[in-house]
Amino acid sequence: MKVILRKDFEPLGNVGDVVEVKNGYARNFLIPRKIAYTALKGNMRALEEEKRNLARKNQQELSNAEAVAAEMEKVSVTIHVQVGEEDKIFGTVTAQMIADALKEKNFDIDKRKIEIEEPIKTLGIYSVNVKLHPSVSAKIKVWVVRE
Repeated sequence: MKVILRKDFEPLGNVGDVVEVKNGYARNFLIPRKIAYTALKGNMRALEEEKRNLARKNQQELSNAEAVAAEMEKVSVTIHVQVGEEDKIFGTVTAQMIADALKEKNFDIDKRKIEIEEPIKTLGIYSVNVKLHPSVSAKIKVWVVRE
């Protein structure tokens, strides 16, 4: 059965590719999960419209992410932690702690988008990368201070 891919699907190909798959695979897996259409002329036109909408949506998300990144570059957050001897932190500063501090500054960022290169285990100033879009990221300063 020939199908048209609606999404990038690694084993088969990219959006808009026409691929040949077994009937059961198409009917039971690809079509119910909206990964593919059956290869008909009407579906080709629908896919073209879907591609235009997806491109428009991606452009909107990109511009929103760039605007948020520009605002976020100006922000620094302070994390208060308990310390022991020689200013060592009990545990580490986590992405969740940074996300909570950003939420206080009116930035609703998912903790999975915060990339901490090395574990933060001492007091100081750190630069943390926040991935807002696949092609847009922002660096924020994280101040780790004693409680």
